[in-house]
Amino acid sequence: MTGKTVLVTGAGGYIGSFVVRELLDLGLNVKAIDRNVSSIDSRAQLIDYNIFDGKSSVFQDLGKPDVLIHLAWRDGFVHNSPAHLENLNAHFNFLKSMVDGGLKHLLVMGTMHEVGYHEGEIDEETPTNPYSMYGVSKNALRQSLEIYLRDKDTVFQWLRAFYIFGDDVRSKSIFSKLIQANKEGKKTFPFNSGRNKYDFILVKKLAKQIALTSLQTEVRGIINCCSGEPVALGDVVEKFIQDNNLKIELNYGVYPDRPYDSPAIWGNNEKIKAIVENFNRQFV
Repeated sequence: MTGKTVLVTGAGGYIGSFVVRELLDLGLNVKAIDRNVSSIDSRAQLIDYNIFDGKSSVFQDLGKPDVLIHLAWRDGFVHNSPAHLENLNAHFNFLKSMVDGGLKHLLVMGTMHEVGYHEGEIDEETPTNPYSMYGVSKNALRQSLEIYLRDKDTVFQWLRAFYIFGDDVRSKSIFSKLIQANKEGKKTFPFNSGRNKYDFILVKKLAKQIALTSLQTEVRGIINCCSGEPVALGDVVEKFIQDNNLKIELNYGVYPDRPYDSPAIWGNNEKIKAIVENFNRQFV
């Protein structure tokens, strides 16, 4: 692994900062791009570059990295932000230019929101019908890249993430809202039924899965980065409250369950399990 250079966009983001640290700990050379560099590990080489400026020389400008992990995405926590569609073409053109310049290994962050409403397990063949601008844009980017890379000599891995938690002060999830409510001295937190089941993964574990995926080229295409287990939202949140010693209680039933939220949805994790297990056999 020593000597391989990995370029990470969105390197200072909620997921990116953990991915950079994992890659560095694995002994890789890491180049990091983001507007906010305060949370990026100092061992990484920081690159000041506008990836959306449309330059055809972008691959050469960025030092011809061996691997690109594209995590950059604006308003990821705001699912119907207009920025998703506004920036879609810029994302595709940047990645296209990298491939045209000579990039041989590309990983792009996806989301289970590409799938839309679905009950049960999601695998690589599950049809997609997204319900948000975020899901629509991610799905369109994936499909466009699949078409463009069909006859290209580039390894393509689409990292489909599910429900992420951990480092919750930096996120905009229910967990960060609980922390804030607790700081404000609130004794109860308005909640829905808490019965819906989702596939939760700690951001540190997700970062490990992403880093290990970038080390290999055998497992390709859509890769569900997840736990593979459905867990009730209420159970996860109650455990979070207990683990963090929050002095707050959930007030169930204040909000109705949203009609477009599945009663149970989780990812098939066979691909990512194979990647992690193969790494452990070789290096642990």
